Amino acid sequence: MTQDATQATTFGDSTLRGYLDQLAAKVPAPGGGAVAALHAAQGAALVAMVARYTTRAKDAENRPVIDRIIEAADTARERSLALADADAAAFTAVGKAYKLPKDTDEQLAARKQAITESLLNAARVPAAVVAEADEIISLANELLPIGNPNVVTDIGAAADAARSAAASSQLNIAINVASLDAGAGAEFAPVLKQIEEIMARADALHTDVVSAITTA
Repeated sequence: MTQDATQATTFGDSTLRGYLDQLAAKVPAPGGGAVAALHAAQGAALVAMVARYTTRAKDAENRPVIDRIIEAADTARERSLALADADAAAFTAVGKAYKLPKDTDEQLAARKQAITESLLNAARVPAAVVAEADEIISLANELLPIGNPNVVTDIGAAADAARSAAASSQLNIAINVASLDAGAGAEFAPVLKQIEEIMARADALHTDVVSAITTA
């Protein structure tokens, strides 16, 4: 969460109730950006869980792939948790930039630069969340054909969590880019396009999981 006087606990160290209380409070952060990062963290955790349930004797042939998926998913979870903290800090920085003095030309110029830099950073954090969502979908797709069928629904849940991470990040990128000059916001065009692809892949994976359940 934010590293200010009201909250010095990271998301990784917070209790679930503490996080939800802070999310529901009338404070600038955490907000939707942190939620997006935590969607990604949950998706990664679900992938890792299914992979760990796919370490039976009958899964020995796929063990190298499973071990790689576990390691990648665990790493993605940690990165996503860190991004939740980064998003809360970035949003707080935007608010501080808008509160800078603007009484002189020098102050106006410094304030404008600070706002631009803080908005760029605030958009880059959800862009990084999108990259995590993309990897989680890839891992889930790789896991589906070989994962333990008893927990196959959790692969679908992982895809849904990753989709939510990407979709929420789309909103957070868009709102920050809308306040930037067109040139400054151009770097996010590929990410916004990637989000559409991620959501389509997640929907397809969800459908594949439903099919796996109904045809089992």
